[in-house]
Amino acid sequence: MLVRIRRVGLCGTDYHIYAGNQPFLSYPRVMGHELAGEVVEAPLGSAFRPGQAVTINPYLACGHCVACRAGKPNCCARIAVLGVHTDGGMAELIAVPESAAIDATGLTPEQAAMVEFLAIGAHAAARARLRAGSRVLVKGAGPIGLATALFARLDGAAVTLCDSRQPRLDRAARDFGFDSLVLADDMAQARFAAMTGGDFFETVFDATGNLAAMCDGLHQVAHGGSYVLVSVVKGDLVFADPEFHKRETTLIASRNALAADFARVIAAIRDGTIATDALHSHSVGAADLPRRLPELIDAADSVLKAIVRFD
Repeated sequence: MLVRIRRVGLCGTDYHIYAGNQPFLSYPRVMGHELAGEVVEAPLGSAFRPGQAVTINPYLACGHCVACRAGKPNCCARIAVLGVHTDGGMAELIAVPESAAIDATGLTPEQAAMVEFLAIGAHAAARARLRAGSRVLVKGAGPIGLATALFARLDGAAVTLCDSRQPRLDRAARDFGFDSLVLADDMAQARFAAMTGGDFFETVFDATGNLAAMCDGLHQVAHGGSYVLVSVVKGDLVFADPEFHKRETTLIASRNALAADFARVIAAIRDGTIATDALHSHSVGAADLPRRLPELIDAADSVLKAIVRFD
C-alpha cells in the first residue's frame, strides 16, 4: 500500500537516533515511525480507499516466530520497526503492508500522528494489569511517561509522576490534571516514603530513558510489587539481588504496542478522553527539520510532542 505522509511525530527514539545512542539501529537510516497520512494506492480488494486517512503500525513482524505465534508481534524475533530497523516515514511517500495501515477516519493529521506513542503508554499500562486504586509511580514525564500515566489513570490507578525537570511536572499538572508530583532530586526517595507511609508503590513504570534512573527504580517498588521498564537504553541494567528478592519483585519489559492498544488509543481520542491538543506542543515544517531538530533536543523542558508537517 502506498501512503502519502502528512504528519510525522518526533519522539525520544528519534532524538536518540540523532545523538547516535539508539541500541537497535544501524546507520544510515531514514527516521520516522509516528506516521499519519492518506492512502494513495491500495491493493485490489483492499478495505482501504485512495484518500482515506490512516495512521501506521510501524512494527513490521515476521508472523512466524515464537513471539508472533504467541500473539505478540510487538516483540517479534525478527521485527523491523519503521525508522529504526528499516527506513521510516520521514518522506513524502512510503510503501507499507496493508496490515500496517490503521483507519484514522475522524482524526486530524496531528491526532493520527500521536496514536503510536500513546499506544506505547497504553501497552505499558496493560502489561502491568493495574488494580483500581493501586499506587502507581511513573518515572519520566516526557511523552511516553505521560502517555503511560494517562492510561494508568484511566485504569483506575492513583498515579504519581516523577521527573528531573520541573517544567514537565508543571505541564502535567496544568494541562492534564496530575496532582501527585515529585521532582527527581536527592530528597525524592524520602518524599516517596512519606507519601506512601513507607510502603512505596505497587507498580513503578520507568520512562526516563536514563540508565541510572532505571537501576534506582527498584527502590521505589513496594514489597510484592511490579517494576515495568518502558525505556530502552544502551548498557547493563544492574540490581542488588537482595533488594530484588526481598520484594518478590515482578519485573516486566514493555515493548512497542499491539493492535488492541492502537484501537484503545483511537477510541480515546475520538471520544475526547485524551486531550491531544495539550499533547501537541510544537510544529515543524519538513524543510526546516534539519535546522530545528537540535533546537528541539535542547528545549526538552518545553517540548512535549513535536510534529513534522509534510504539506
